[in-house]
Amino acid sequence: MNGALLNHKGGSPILWQHLFWFFGHPEVYIAILPGMGATSHILSTFARKPVFGYRAMVFAIFAIGLLGFFVWGHHMFISGMDPRTAMAFSILTLSIGVPSAVKTFNWLGTLWGGKIQFTTPMLFAIGFVSLFVAGGITGMVLGQTSLDLPMHDTYFVLAHFHLVMGVAAIFGMFAGVYFWFPKMFGRMMNETLGKIHFVITFVGVYMIFVPMHTMGIIGMPRRYAQFSEYAFLVKAHPLVLLVTIAAIVTAITQIIFVVNFVWSLFKGPRATANPWNATTLEWTIPSPPPHDNFAGVLPTVYRGAYEFRFPGTQGLYYADGTGRGGSARRRFET
Repeated sequence: MNGALLNHKGGSPILWQHLFWFFGHPEVYIAILPGMGATSHILSTFARKPVFGYRAMVFAIFAIGLLGFFVWGHHMFISGMDPRTAMAFSILTLSIGVPSAVKTFNWLGTLWGGKIQFTTPMLFAIGFVSLFVAGGITGMVLGQTSLDLPMHDTYFVLAHFHLVMGVAAIFGMFAGVYFWFPKMFGRMMNETLGKIHFVITFVGVYMIFVPMHTMGIIGMPRRYAQFSEYAFLVKAHPLVLLVTIAAIVTAITQIIFVVNFVWSLFKGPRATANPWNATTLEWTIPSPPPHDNFAGVLPTVYRGAYEFRFPGTQGLYYADGTGRGGSARRRFET
């Protein structure tokens, strides 16, 4: 450290930190990538449009996963590492904003001009985009060494991480569960309960983590049991109280999802094979799927996964080749 070998016995804490974050940071990116994929699919389905810039979307996912292996050092800006090394990690961290922005613009482009259907899975997918953007912007702040130094280990870091990873990823999970529940179990979840679950959860997580940014900027440290002993933090007590109440309400709200899930398993309305009028192959088979999914019958593919219209027609078409408002059915050979 600082040009001198550490007189260590039994291991180096700096080496341990490098090894931990070399695992820890790629892991958080990898954990959110499935949510990104589900969100892209669900937005396209309920906007009745192909994924905007599909190829760019795929390359952006790949870039995020790859760059995630080269940025672990931004957790260690105050560990005493060489400033030149910190600058390299800072540049790599900020570069992740490029594929992340590509994905965000692709999601917005998918929604633009679409015939949006505000179903429960669509609401959670849109919520995912909102939380990913809100949390990602603060990542651009913490990725700069000069700004990270005063805000390291404060509530600003908690707010950033939990917005972009803690709850954005969970919103992707909720979107996927609400979307594929009919296919998995052959029953529909209750839309009214689902939308109540979304609204309270969406408002709740913002009421939890937006005030945390302010708490972090004024210097509130994390991992402290209470803050009343510090005079400069006394004025932040109303924010602590707000965050506490919002966290309790948001946590209790998840009971609505559990009740909806369990009740729908047994009492939910029977689902048709394709209740969302989707165009991907899993919706061409009964709900729930038969043995071996396609029951030994090879599916007939009529078009690409996100081609909701045939060229030259105005109608919307579904996975089984049927549609409405367009010309006669045309088969796409594969």
